[in-house]
Amino acid sequence: MGVIYTGFLVIEAMVVREYRAHHLEAVVALFGRSVRQIAGRDYDEQQIAAWAPEHPDMDVWADRLGSGTVLVAEEGERMAGFARLDEDGNIDLLYVDPAFERCGVATRLVEKLTEMAKNLGFRRLHADVSVTARPFFEAQGFEVVEGQSVERRGVVLRNYRMVREEK
Repeated sequence: MGVIYTGFLVIEAMVVREYRAHHLEAVVALFGRSVRQIAGRDYDEQQIAAWAPEHPDMDVWADRLGSGTVLVAEEGERMAGFARLDEDGNIDLLYVDPAFERCGVATRLVEKLTEMAKNLGFRRLHADVSVTARPFFEAQGFEVVEGQSVERRGVVLRNYRMVREEK
């Protein structure tokens, strides 16, 4: 793969591969950084603490990442992002390390998941996305179906149910 200049970072050799159990700690740490530093622009401290607690339950994460299709994006030895597609065509997780924000990582992950979903026969993808992620998903052809209020650890967060019909 050639060099991609994004104005922020040059990505020379990003590799997207299937998640393996040895990625667990890196994925969970990336999730925390992404929520705190990227989504933290649109959510308050209490919401961020409820969404990404300082001490995540690694067993819960292992179970969640152990099902569906999970991909990781790596740049050299660094984890750049990850995404999960569940058995119903739901993009359940999509997070990018703040160091790789706006470098094409999320786009690449969604492209790979979309390709896999088509091969599995899905003609409709959906996702519950944060306020922060909404513009990205709209740029990927998803449309808002409804705004939602979800509760995490007793705290309400705003997000959106979005869908994209595949051709």
